[in-house]
Amino acid sequence: MQRQPNSPLPQRASRNVLAVHDLRALITPVASLLRRTPPRCTIAASVEEFEMRSARMASFAFAGVSVALVSGPLFAEDEIAVASVDATAIQLLQGALELTRGASSYTRLAMKIHRPDWERNMELEAWTQGQEDALIRFTAPAKDAGNATLKLADSMWTFVPQLKREARLPSSMMSQSWASSDFSYNDLSRSDNYLRYYDVQIVEREESKGHTIFSLQMTPYDDAPVVWGRETMVLRDDYVMLSQTFHDQDLIALKQMETRDIGPLGGREIPLVMRMSDLAEPDHWTEIRYLEADFDADVPASKFTRFALRGER
Repeated sequence: MQRQPNSPLPQRASRNVLAVHDLRALITPVASLLRRTPPRCTIAASVEEFEMRSARMASFAFAGVSVALVSGPLFAEDEIAVASVDATAIQLLQGALELTRGASSYTRLAMKIHRPDWERNMELEAWTQGQEDALIRFTAPAKDAGNATLKLADSMWTFVPQLKREARLPSSMMSQSWASSDFSYNDLSRSDNYLRYYDVQIVEREESKGHTIFSLQMTPYDDAPVVWGRETMVLRDDYVMLSQTFHDQDLIALKQMETRDIGPLGGREIPLVMRMSDLAEPDHWTEIRYLEADFDADVPASKFTRFALRGER
């Protein structure tokens, strides 16, 4: 697989990269949003407050929760799609990525960030269109309302109402924590990277509770612009993702996302609650819960603009 021209190679994940949960190490001037670019501007304190309180995540992606964008609906509203036992790895992966995405979608979610000595609860709305576009806006608590992230193809912008300005996120920050959570900006911008940059193989099948369970191993190509050394994903035959584990270049597991509740929403059986855990930091996790979903929403193209990012009509 050829790497796209001018596509920067991000730093591959290591224990040190993932351990960057010291929020002060993530503070950057809004003018540049580059950690390594001086000078530190006078509004950095506002950015620090923004990083500590709120936000810049969507999609499924949310990884699916990225997250995970494949155009065109795979599932009709009342259809129950099930993979055949001889389904290919790519078919399974496409089904999983499409499960919570239609041609366009609207979702309302709750996010809980948990640490040993504190918890933070937030709510957000997300709109998606096609393979690449998403707008995420925080709605609660009041101090975070309006903080937003816009993803257009491989580009990402953030907006902080208190600063009344938008900023484009550079590739050097994509591995950093998003909204002080256990998700990174990379987790939100997966798009179809799995299909473009990874060799995907089925490594195990088993039967459990009336479903065939598939374990996929995803290994990036040598020149792929990705962070992880390997990813593993466990899926049911109805494309519901049960878990996803992220390994560094030494193949040490550093993060894991697991489905904690499954149920009907928006005409589909989907993961309702997903938790991303930092395996290097005990009792550090972030949980996403679907509150409302419309996977066939009529979302205008104007929703995916920098005017919409700022909340302008």
